[in-house]
Amino acid sequence: MKIAFIVNQLMKETAVYTTTGLALQAHKMGHEVYYLGVGDLAYFSDEQMGGLARKVPSKQFRSPDTFLQAIKESEKIQIKAADLDVLLLRNDPSADIDKRPWAQNAGIVFGQLAQKQGVLVLNDPTSLSQASNKMYFQYFPREVRPETIITRSVADIEAFYKANGNKIILKPLQGSGGRNVFLINKQEVKNLNQIVDAICRDGFVVAQEYLPAAKNGDIRLFLLDGDPIVVNGHYAAIHRQQKKGEIRSNIHQGGTAGKARMTKRIKEIVELVGPKLKKDGMFLTGLDVVGDKLMEVNVFSPGGLVHACELYDADFYTPVIKAIEDKVRIRKE
Repeated sequence: MKIAFIVNQLMKETAVYTTTGLALQAHKMGHEVYYLGVGDLAYFSDEQMGGLARKVPSKQFRSPDTFLQAIKESEKIQIKAADLDVLLLRNDPSADIDKRPWAQNAGIVFGQLAQKQGVLVLNDPTSLSQASNKMYFQYFPREVRPETIITRSVADIEAFYKANGNKIILKPLQGSGGRNVFLINKQEVKNLNQIVDAICRDGFVVAQEYLPAAKNGDIRLFLLDGDPIVVNGHYAAIHRQQKKGEIRSNIHQGGTAGKARMTKRIKEIVELVGPKLKKDGMFLTGLDVVGDKLMEVNVFSPGGLVHACELYDADFYTPVIKAIEDKVRIRKE
């Protein structure tokens, strides 16, 4: 199987990224693995989608670090859709929102072309285009979502703030990774206008009810075709806890990862959202659960799987690669 991973910028990839773990496992399982940054994508004169890729050398690697370093040091070669079986879209559009706005939708549009040319593209690029902002979240059942409004009106947000006990969360409609997330309470409401102005520079504001359970962090649960990834009785899930004085649980924002307890409510949430994710072709996703509510559905390059592997001493990468193998085999048959 020939599999290419699309990332934002290869030189900024690290050994702890989920993409690195998936690519290394695919290599260990005997597949040809390629990396392309979104800036390396191209459309050729023979009407083939492709680009300048770096191929993983045909050797064994002792660690994710040596694996990734070998890729970064390899020379770029031209590949085309006809050369590939699978294209994994692992770039995060929100990471390019400021300095490289041209790169935001590149993975999606080139992915759609590759799909048309017979390549298996995961996650489905057409569905990803519909999920390019948090409005996609509102298509899931109301009973799993916190109370929410989406607006650019300060007056609407003020009314929502008062109706929700003078404590709400504000964040941009487009973006991820905990960027521009604010807790508005009685101490911070004096800065409401400035905060809304700052978020509105990127578009609309999402205002959500504050969930008291948020002080205990959140659960990041990984789904494969809408179902939890389970290995030896362990779920691919982590309990993320924010550092002191921080409202965000994101690991790269200083949060820590621990073992997660799978509750009956989390399983109910999966049953309610899983079918839509599978129908939409969202192959690998991450759910962020706070208390009894679903806070985020991560469809663009969900991260943190490496922490789950370490916490449970389990290989959660192999089921993902095996699922891809099955999809490729079925397509060929």
